[in-house]
Amino acid sequence: MINLQKVLSFIKKEIVLIISAILAIISMLFTPPSKEYLGYIDFSVIAILFCLMAVVAGLRSIGVFDFISCLMLKKSKSTKAIGIVLVAMCFFSAMLITNDVALLTFVPLTISIFNSEKTKNKLIFIVVIETVAANLGSMLTPIGNPQNLFLYSFYSMKISDFFKITLPLGLISLVLIFIIMLFTKGEHIESSIDLSSIKINKYRLFEYITLFILCILVVLKVLDYRICLGVVLLTLICLDRKLFARVDYSLLLTFVCFFVFVGNISAIGSVRQAISSLIEGKELLGSVLLSQVISNVPAAVMLSGFTEKSSQLLAGVNIGGLGTIIASLASLISYKLYSACEKAEKGKYMATFSLVNFIFLAVMLLVSSLILK
Repeated sequence: MINLQKVLSFIKKEIVLIISAILAIISMLFTPPSKEYLGYIDFSVIAILFCLMAVVAGLRSIGVFDFISCLMLKKSKSTKAIGIVLVAMCFFSAMLITNDVALLTFVPLTISIFNSEKTKNKLIFIVVIETVAANLGSMLTPIGNPQNLFLYSFYSMKISDFFKITLPLGLISLVLIFIIMLFTKGEHIESSIDLSSIKINKYRLFEYITLFILCILVVLKVLDYRICLGVVLLTLICLDRKLFARVDYSLLLTFVCFFVFVGNISAIGSVRQAISSLIEGKELLGSVLLSQVISNVPAAVMLSGFTEKSSQLLAGVNIGGLGTIIASLASLISYKLYSACEKAEKGKYMATFSLVNFIFLAVMLLVSSLILK
């Protein structure tokens, strides 16, 4: 017998995957399944996403990120200093380990530090700024988030062309974030961090760093993705099979469904032309607005099939991760982690999140418009 509660829980958790699957199925009515479908799917993106998720999960499992964060926090003696360090770690780590993993790593640490009666009033603000920092920091590199990796591959971008768009936006967002943090009030706090409790397996560390370097070489187009995938699969099978369970397969399936949907719609000439005409000249604003409704990863995949203006789309889906709480799925991670706290003030969190995010979105949209002129 089907458990209705579990079904509803799955729908709530995987709503983006379900929507993408429905769209893919509907599109099949207009473009029946055929061998052409294989051409829709960018297997290199799927493969490198799998590899990165597995490798980062491995690094996280041996406590690498916990050790780095504790090392940086150990000498901080005020709530202001600790807040700045945590926000900085979210921003810079997101460039390499993705915004999702950055928040999964540092938000729980933030909650453990600030969830006392003395500092609890600062918790919501710090978590919200961490979320903004992770979403904007991840914009800076092709591996910072899934939409970057996809667009970088889809448009066959040069790494220099990619940084020409993301670096100015990233630097400006970093300045804005730290201006805000510098104006926050600080209180003295005693550090209770014990680095000796974190033991890192050096052999596993070498193993994961080597695999991560292979992933970077694929992104830089030095190594074929199939070689990297083969090495990662073989390593996981032989040494660390539990990491297979830590890969976000729903994200990979979401990509596949949107590949099918966009491929099928693009195959209908009149529809493709109509959508292309609709977004022509409005790629930046269009991608920002669409991201607010379906989140920035699906928005990137959907719009990529109908425009050649990669710069506007790249900027749009990245700053489009600001705004609503579903604009970036990473934002939902922070909210869920905070909501699990004892006496969590969910209404206050949403109000603070919305105010901060829409202010950042308005500023970054204006900056992007000026830079991309």
